[in-house]
Amino acid sequence: MSADTDLPLAGLIVVDLSQFLSGPYCSLRLMDLGARVIKIERPDGGDLSRRLYLSDTEIGGDSTIFHAINRAKESLAIDLKDEKDLASLRTLLAQADVLIQNFRPGVIERLGLDYEAVKAINPRLVYASISGYGEEGPWVKRPGQDLLAQSRSGVMWLNGDEDQGPVPFGLAIGDMLAGAALAQGILAALVRRSIKGTGSHVETSLLEALVDFQFEVLTTHLNDGRRLPKRANFRSAHAYLSAPYGVYAAADGYLAIAMTPIPKLADLLGMDELAPYRDNSSTWFTARDEIKALIARRIATKTTDEWLAILEPADIWCARVLNWNELLESEGFQVLDMLQTVTREDKISITTTRSPLRVNGVRAKVDRAAPRIGEHSQAIRDEFGL
Repeated sequence: MSADTDLPLAGLIVVDLSQFLSGPYCSLRLMDLGARVIKIERPDGGDLSRRLYLSDTEIGGDSTIFHAINRAKESLAIDLKDEKDLASLRTLLAQADVLIQNFRPGVIERLGLDYEAVKAINPRLVYASISGYGEEGPWVKRPGQDLLAQSRSGVMWLNGDEDQGPVPFGLAIGDMLAGAALAQGILAALVRRSIKGTGSHVETSLLEALVDFQFEVLTTHLNDGRRLPKRANFRSAHAYLSAPYGVYAAADGYLAIAMTPIPKLADLLGMDELAPYRDNSSTWFTARDEIKALIARRIATKTTDEWLAILEPADIWCARVLNWNELLESEGFQVLDMLQTVTREDKISITTTRSPLRVNGVRAKVDRAAPRIGEHSQAIRDEFGL
């Protein structure tokens, strides 16, 4: 819990029954805004993401992803198959402001913790649910896992070159986007509660979040005869955008060039070979592979710094492509102060990111690492009379 009581959500209690990434990402965002997050975990093993290893690194017996997404939360060990523990959880929910759950459809009902049941306990509670594919339809019982949701959403056909087949994002974007969408819904429901005095049930899914993520290109598709986009065969960066949009290898690294008129770029790059495309903007898309291949050969002749010295003063939208080490060492990143080190009483320490939001010019900072399973159980039980 943040020590800054001036944060917008300070004083709010979030009970998080979710695990893995989507729900915990949502509660992480709320925690960074000042909310107190009480994470409900199974006594025997806790959140399954404790063992979701992204590398061979573990910290205190838990994965780095668990630490990253659960920093500064409290852990209450509850056996959902034990009636006494369920009664304690209901007592806690009667005093909470928000509940988050991402069980498969049907599970929460069997536990007796569905929205209507919890609403009867606490009508002011904001109840938030994340699923894989919604509550209806043939995919409801399918695993709500990020790669599978990406596969069903169509988003994989936006990445990579045309001859590559579907290319997944290298991140769990469905989980993160669904968690962010749910956080927005929770905040809106809290505003509504302050006006009307009653809670709400906010729902989203990985699929819905991924469809929304594509609203720009899907809207084009829906109003363009439903023609499927054709990705570039050469350094594709956006299925619907023309040359020179893409990433090019320079002599010492990579240079990204965004939307730029070909005549202006041709002059700055000193490329007479682009003359056939100067005055016919339609070819910037129809011949984008040929144009980009010509540009690529020219970009490869100089370093990124040499090209940036030419292009940036001319207001060309371009940037050096940074790897993580280059990003972390850059002044542009360091000035944002987005890293923090969090620790735990058992001497566990981990460096991770900070909130992407600033409130009144201040970015929230915490100093407590992710909890051990049930680390706060006794204190929470005493405080809430469980």
